[in-house]
Amino acid sequence: MHDETTTDTDDHRSVRVRELLLELSFDDLADLVTGFDMWTGRPVERLGVPALVVTDGPNGARGAGLMGTGTPTACIPAGSVLGATWDPALVERLGALLGDESRAKGAHVLLAPTINLHRHPLGGRNFECYAEDPYLSGRIAVGFIRGVQSRGVATTAKHLVANDSEFERNTIDVQVDERTLREVYLQPFEHAVRDGGAWGVMSAYNRLNGTYCSEHEWLLQTVLRDQWGFDGFVVSDWFAARSTAGSVRAGLSLEMPGQGRFYGRERLRRSVDAGEIDEAEITAIATDVLVLLERTGALDGVGGGPETTLDRPEDRALIREAAAAGTVLIRNDGLLPLDPSTIGSIAVIGPNARAAKIMGGGSAGVRPYRQVSPFDALVARHGDTIDVRHARGCDIDRSTPPLGPPLLDGPLAVEFFAGHDLEGESPASTTVPMAGFRYFGAPHDAVPATWSARATGSFTPEVDGPHLLQLVQSGRTRVLLDGEVVIDATEGDFGRGESFFGFGSAEIEASVTLEAGRSVELTIEFANRDAILLSGFSLGFASTVERDLLGEAAALAAACDVAVVVVGTNDDWETEGRDRESFDLPGDQPELIRRVSAANPRTIVVVNTGGPHRMDWLDDPAAVLWVGFGGQELGDALVDVLVGDVDPGGRLSSTIAQRIEHSPALPNYPGENSVVRYGEGLFIGHRWFDARHIEPAVPFGHGLSYTTFSWGEPTLTGAATTDQADPLVVDVAVTNTGTRRGSEVVQLYVEPHAGRLHRPVRELKGFAKVTLDPGETATVSIELDHRSFASYDPGDPAFADLASATPVPAEAGAERRTEPGWYVEPGRYVLVLARSATDPVARVEVELTGDDARRAP
Repeated sequence: MHDETTTDTDDHRSVRVRELLLELSFDDLADLVTGFDMWTGRPVERLGVPALVVTDGPNGARGAGLMGTGTPTACIPAGSVLGATWDPALVERLGALLGDESRAKGAHVLLAPTINLHRHPLGGRNFECYAEDPYLSGRIAVGFIRGVQSRGVATTAKHLVANDSEFERNTIDVQVDERTLREVYLQPFEHAVRDGGAWGVMSAYNRLNGTYCSEHEWLLQTVLRDQWGFDGFVVSDWFAARSTAGSVRAGLSLEMPGQGRFYGRERLRRSVDAGEIDEAEITAIATDVLVLLERTGALDGVGGGPETTLDRPEDRALIREAAAAGTVLIRNDGLLPLDPSTIGSIAVIGPNARAAKIMGGGSAGVRPYRQVSPFDALVARHGDTIDVRHARGCDIDRSTPPLGPPLLDGPLAVEFFAGHDLEGESPASTTVPMAGFRYFGAPHDAVPATWSARATGSFTPEVDGPHLLQLVQSGRTRVLLDGEVVIDATEGDFGRGESFFGFGSAEIEASVTLEAGRSVELTIEFANRDAILLSGFSLGFASTVERDLLGEAAALAAACDVAVVVVGTNDDWETEGRDRESFDLPGDQPELIRRVSAANPRTIVVVNTGGPHRMDWLDDPAAVLWVGFGGQELGDALVDVLVGDVDPGGRLSSTIAQRIEHSPALPNYPGENSVVRYGEGLFIGHRWFDARHIEPAVPFGHGLSYTTFSWGEPTLTGAATTDQADPLVVDVAVTNTGTRRGSEVVQLYVEPHAGRLHRPVRELKGFAKVTLDPGETATVSIELDHRSFASYDPGDPAFADLASATPVPAEAGAERRTEPGWYVEPGRYVLVLARSATDPVARVEVELTGDDARRAP
């Protein structure tokens, strides 16, 4: 049995965990830190220690399915929409919802939130992250983490750190100075750990200043554990572990997925025998996993078991509320909100008008309980009194889109079989909403590792003429229409494409001629023969009939009272695995906006994207809304906002530049020779535009309301000293002076004086959101602490001997840790109360007196 003398003495270990450690053998310890398969860890059955179960997030709890397959679940708005709410309390409620969904999926851990930053507009996972600003990102993360963990489900703040681009993401070496790391890229994670109390952190794929993050001792031990006081577990991103001894020494608690490339009994034993690590270090990381199992109730039998669904009415209402709260009204000449009683017809135009684009691509993808397009939501709500018409306007597909609603007549029925030959009784079945699925391993417990499947259903084309079928597979597939084989990809070499994380084939095409309105029987036969890691297929379908889509859209707009143009991207353009290629909206969408706006002066543009895109057309329409990837209730939430049932409550969480050349990271993006240098330093996002006096197309923090607000004179209370032993509190009264209920966001920026270090012109250091009825007044209070005025200087020789002189407060009974480097220079600071980064309302000067305060918060 394991010798307790080799364990550490961290106070976060309970008596129960200590007793288990006495019983664990070396092999048991090795099992605990090594995954078993894609989503589970390894149990220690003789001691009653269950297997850990994790599920992907962050905008849903998917369960064991993969990106659109598996058990249906709630799909909340994507990260950039949550950031645009500027409402940690609302996000906390959403987190609790996801905690419940995680429990319903049998999971102990939700692999979320994603709190990397919008460093560059083309970042492929910008939709998944909250903001360009580290403070806003951190505060939203705190709400999310508190909500999820209130249900006894652990979070893993990810990806630590500087995983801000998909370019060469598995190997890129991010070169960034320590001050920029501390003040910018580490700040959201520090909030997540210190204020959110995150039970887990996920290490990033990339290297940081030459060392892979999963084995970075300075990052995972010095900063995360020693300085921040983190007492949770660190899990690798999937396949991100790069070493055995290095990862153990750094404190990587769990390698995922199984069966383990660098951990596992044999590798860990060899490393101990070679003297590279000792058993105490393995015990330390195994202890992290045991503590996690206890915190999540796993040791008491919570979790595991069959996956179930919730789909509660109150959850739908909350997701709908959040989608509207993150909707940003960018421009409005008075057209919005619409009065349905005065409208006879609405043209709903655009490639995303009849297709609900509610989430981005990659590991964030889930199978939502429901998704209603903007067109269908308008018809359902006002179709009885308003003539709601549709025109596609243009195509934006990066690749042929999977066959799905509205052409698919219903979900496809899928039967699974043992073996590759579709023979015998089906041990399991399911339905899928699109013509495709993907699985790591077997699709069901009753299905063996060698399997096949038959999907059946029907679809109805909308136009006569030629159509393109486009198949991508990881395995072997045959497609039949009305019983006739149209694609047979069961034999031969079809090359490798970009889909399925690079494991999919190149596109396999066939052209068929179909009749509009006539239902076609569809059969897809699949076997996982020759699949590498990931098994599945995607069948794209599109008409190739030549049409003047722009002309059709403009003509329809001219014939209707109001035009609503829904433009954007989809999960093929904005996805994990690659960055976007262009700052422009894909396809002919900018021209579509211009032509429809010219045809109808009562045009509203709805931007359905995850990240920033060029808006050089901004002055053409009467109103512009950004809705992001708003989750499963996006369609209904959009109608709520259009007709004024709710106020558009969002404020932009990233600057929209006038052109890509204005982006701060441009000279250093995406990298070269496998290195990317964060040469812009502290000047990310709005800080860059301030410093360079560049006018953005739309500033950070901007968002209009359907009502108006007045602000009173701000007042200050508390000591204005450099040590900031007590917070400095800024109070301001906000009054709704309009005729509608609405929300206002008070943003507080700190402008430092010209001190010894070069600093941004102003930094966001506080915010508060209030929702008020007409005539109602509320006092907003924002606290500023030492870190609100501090900067970090690791190179100052004055800090050389401060390691024992700068205590970081710790919870009662815990070891006090030290953290040199943060200090506040005395002098005059300006507090800017603003509606956006470029729209100040009030400025208050404060003189911080005292000596240079070199202390941590």
